Amino acid sequence: MGKSKLLFITHEMSPFLELTKISEITRQLPQAMQDKGFEIRILMPRFGNINERRNRLHEVIRLSGMNIIINDNDNPLIIKVASIPAARMQVYFLDNEEYFQRKQVFGDKDGKFYADNDERMIFFCKGALETVKKLGWAPDIVHCHGWMSALVPAYLKTTYKDDPTFKNSKTVYSIYENDFKETLDSDFARKAVMSDMTETNTEVYKPGTNSSLYAGAIHYSDGIVLGSANIDPEVLNNVKNSNKLTLDYEFTSDFENYYNFYDEITNDELVHVA
Repeated sequence: MGKSKLLFITHEMSPFLELTKISEITRQLPQAMQDKGFEIRILMPRFGNINERRNRLHEVIRLSGMNIIINDNDNPLIIKVASIPAARMQVYFLDNEEYFQRKQVFGDKDGKFYADNDERMIFFCKGALETVKKLGWAPDIVHCHGWMSALVPAYLKTTYKDDPTFKNSKTVYSIYENDFKETLDSDFARKAVMSDMTETNTEVYKPGTNSSLYAGAIHYSDGIVLGSANIDPEVLNNVKNSNKLTLDYEFTSDFENYYNFYDEITNDELVHVA
């Protein structure tokens, strides 16, 4: 495939933040694909419990300074970067004082789900795509991991569908076990609407549950990866009914299968990987 460009968008990655198995996949898979000849970029939130000094994060001035609008409010976006020397990979971190500078990730010290997790998600998804635009780097494939990236496929198929950076991009979404049992803010779907979108475009996400976020991502993605053996049956049924190109969980342990999967996605050979 030559020097194809592969973008990873995730809310966790080892060694920076390790919450679930997603952190292992998003550390190992990009390196494996880089070894295969892909050009890699990785984006994740800069949560407050990520140690900047230990991980040697530093601000990228030329990328910072944008504002992400949510519910008519301007939210400053700061971009930081760190390197993984052993892998020769750079990771870009999206930071915002109000949304991410907390000691806990998705809930307070008592485990209570943050009321603004919907806005934090919207900020991350919008901010990730705007950051890539500012990089001037057009990915062939955008591979999203975890519920916090679930709006990215919708944005790519609507607001950004004709954008020079993304108009030729294919979207892959990895589904894992349900990460949370709570429900996002009832106004979430309305707040998630961007330009060239209506609330009809976010209707599938409206319930604000983990399963509905997956349903939206499945609907708008070009390919699906089953990243866990314990996926909710409703979600699995949704994947099956979508008729999207799918990489089954039993084949994900061999990264060669991801390489072939990406190849099929970019060549529009929409057949089921079995």
